[in-house]
Amino acid sequence: MGKAGRPRNQTARREALVLAAGRAIAERGLEGLRIKDIADAAGVSQGSVLYYYPELGDLVLEVHREAVESFLTARQRAYDGAPAEDPAGRLRALLDSGLPGTTEDPVHGLLYELHRRAGRSPGHAELMTSLFAREVALYTTALEVGAATGAFALAASAHDLAHGLVAMEDGYGLHIISHNAALRPDRARQLILAHARAVTGCAEL
Repeated sequence: MGKAGRPRNQTARREALVLAAGRAIAERGLEGLRIKDIADAAGVSQGSVLYYYPELGDLVLEVHREAVESFLTARQRAYDGAPAEDPAGRLRALLDSGLPGTTEDPVHGLLYELHRRAGRSPGHAELMTSLFAREVALYTTALEVGAATGAFALAASAHDLAHGLVAMEDGYGLHIISHNAALRPDRARQLILAHARAVTGCAEL
């Protein structure tokens, strides 16, 4: 029974360390991140962290992977939570899920911090690329469904418009997280909704 329970126990411990590392990165940033910071956040010894993740880089990569999956799951849930017969409501829910709610938004802050590794690490670059592609796919579906039902009159292909919406979210989000006083979350939301109305011809947005 002990042996059977060990894999599950190890999985739970790894998951706890990934969560703790995510908190430590969100609070301290990647620069100067130490095993001690993660151990303190997890309430374990430094040796325990090193037992499961001998290389700090492997743990940081796992944090990035978990952050991407959690963010995408939340976005899909937001889209699915709006009525299927309301394409404008579904697109609006998707738009709302893509922007930081505050300048201290922990999810977006963590993702932006981790994306900084993309230029130096193929693994992090792959995760950043995957996130972008999957967000584009979400928007493409939302736009195509709206166009098929007659709710949207798209100004360009759904795929091209989806690229623009995701890039706009990323740009606005970075300014919000960077404490740009000229672009607060509510203003960013108004701007992206205005753009969405323009490219879909849907006043209901």
